[in-house]
Amino acid sequence: MTTHSTTRHRVSHADFEAQLARIEALPGDRRAGFFGPDSISWRINRESAVFLGAGRAALLQLAHPWVATSLLHHSNLLHDAIGRFHSTFRVIYTMLFGTRAQALAAARQLYKRHSGITGELPSSTGAHTRGEHYEANEITALRWVYATLVESAVLAYEFVLPPLSPAEREQYYAEGKHMAALFGMPPQSLPANWSEFLRYCTEMFESPLLGVDDNARSLGRSVMSGVGTWVRPPRWYRSLTSHWMPPRFRPCFELEPVDEAAIRRLRRNLRHLYPRIPSAIRFVGPYYEAHARLRGRALGPLTRQSNRFWMGQPHLLFPQSSD
Repeated sequence: MTTHSTTRHRVSHADFEAQLARIEALPGDRRAGFFGPDSISWRINRESAVFLGAGRAALLQLAHPWVATSLLHHSNLLHDAIGRFHSTFRVIYTMLFGTRAQALAAARQLYKRHSGITGELPSSTGAHTRGEHYEANEITALRWVYATLVESAVLAYEFVLPPLSPAEREQYYAEGKHMAALFGMPPQSLPANWSEFLRYCTEMFESPLLGVDDNARSLGRSVMSGVGTWVRPPRWYRSLTSHWMPPRFRPCFELEPVDEAAIRRLRRNLRHLYPRIPSAIRFVGPYYEAHARLRGRALGPLTRQSNRFWMGQPHLLFPQSSD
């Protein structure tokens, strides 16, 4: 896979539906969605600690000029970071923890939303020239957004919990291809395995396909300041995000210098404290909603409140959907 290629491959509606049909035909309990209780995907993404990597994932996405321009012109990120966070996690958590019908409905909603996101770049950045056409339903841009979510989740998980085994990483990546299909990406558009996936990410970190202009920088300030909410990311969170960012992008996003000793102390403290958090708080509401559904139980007040925190609403998208 050549990361520096600027060849465009738009996901047509027919191609998108073909990917959905392919994974819909997979065996398994449709009420458990595309992953289920025994999946590595549920085990990782149930952890609230995954949010430790959210700032990094968001900034890396903004380093792609197509993504940054799309968000500038077609989202509320500049003025409402928490609203953007909620809208993103409503879709992602529904794909992860919803029934198959819910996940497919969320995927179609996202594709439809992306279909209206097109335009021209306002400036030249990296390998991209001013006036270059962009669109959200394009495989190279979708692949980069997907990659930042997958890699940042593992990075955050392993910061506070024992690292995954090589086999578990391969399983997580293989399961993640179901998520990629919900974005409309066919398997052949992705790196074949975990090691090739990491190589792709490393190459992208240095690729001219990424670059930060003033618009991306402004959006990055919104992400790291928590604009639109009373919650402000603490200094240790900003420091961790800076630590995890490729050095190339730290000055671009005006991130603070990395204090490696402070990061080591933070990791030591979190590894001691985080596993002791009660699971009712430690695991995210959508995970508990999925288990309640599989057991035929109603959502409890704590689950609804957790869902509001993570998604801005008390339940997954399309709660009326069933399989």
